[in-house]
Amino acid sequence: ATDITYVPMAQGFMYLMAVIDLKSRYVLNWSVSNTMDAEWCAEVFRETVRLHGAPEILNTDQGSQFTSEVFTRAVIKEAGSQLSMDGKGRAIDNVLIERLWRSLKYEYIYYRPPVDGLELYQGLKEWFIDYNTDRRHTALNDEFPETVYEFYKPKAPEAA
Repeated sequence: ATDITYVPMAQGFMYLMAVIDLKSRYVLNWSVSNTMDAEWCAEVFRETVRLHGAPEILNTDQGSQFTSEVFTRAVIKEAGSQLSMDGKGRAIDNVLIERLWRSLKYEYIYYRPPVDGLELYQGLKEWFIDYNTDRRHTALNDEFPETVYEFYKPKAPEAA
């Protein structure tokens, strides 16, 4: 699954896009940008495919970036994945990534707002490493996302 969120900073804001594996909740890839155009989203997805392989299905919301020709081409034609989209205005359809945004914002962004893009990037890198490797999830039988992802990766790359 993938989504974009708005990240307020001490001066201004940036956008954050992440791609997660739904089975393990492992954050496969993420990127920050000062614009949220479709080409950026497509490139984040392409990089995710290069790092982890193409998912069988990719779930997104119906944002203009994800419904654009450039993004749908990257997912369907280039990667050979199916594209699944939430119902319009239904954030609950993508609840796992929305929960990721909530945790990230309350534990990092609102707690110690980054001053600039570099500080944001460094803080996010730290936070996502911790989330993937040091945070147990009750829904994963108290395992870490990375442990579950590595266990299932050869068998089930379909759940991004």
